[in-house]
Amino acid sequence: MPHRTLYLQTTHLDLVAMTLVHLDAEEMGAGELGLLLGVATPKGWPPGEYDRDAMKGFRERLAAEGADSVGWYGWYAIRRRTALQSAALVGAGGFLGPPDASGAVELGFSILPAFRGNGHATELALALVDYALAQPGVDRVVAHTAVINRPTISVLMRCGLQAVAPGEKPGTVRFERSAGDALAEAEADEPEGSLDEDDGE
Repeated sequence: MPHRTLYLQTTHLDLVAMTLVHLDAEEMGAGELGLLLGVATPKGWPPGEYDRDAMKGFRERLAAEGADSVGWYGWYAIRRRTALQSAALVGAGGFLGPPDASGAVELGFSILPAFRGNGHATELALALVDYALAQPGVDRVVAHTAVINRPTISVLMRCGLQAVAPGEKPGTVRFERSAGDALAEAEADEPEGSLDEDDGE
């Protein structure tokens, strides 16, 4: 598959869409991924539910579906360098695949513990929601989380998603945002030091 990489920018983050080249680097070690992305890879990488099984699944799907599927799986979140702090790989997010027959894509995200509480989860999730809803064939973004996971629920609501039904697993809830839904106050930048998510979707 050609090395086709997509990039998104938020106020504080650079987002890089995962490709097979990135996954090859991760398989060799977190340090190799950092070299490819041009940042140091912090301790504790990978974050949350983005583990070896997830990497394997993404690799199989990207290999099978080709270059057009880049952007429908993982995205790396890199905190941009400033005069006060170095660039850093702070988390990851993405989707479980391209839109299904109903036009839905499912969102997930996770920020490393050392970088939580800075609004990174909201910036990452909102950028991915906006990206998805701007793509042909996407009618809505969905997400599932535990009913007790208040930080992640707060992030989802800031991104314009609303609880619509119980999730498929006991103790979870399904959130959705449709293409025509207004974002309201979630369009504002997330303030530094705000409530962030814990371990992702």
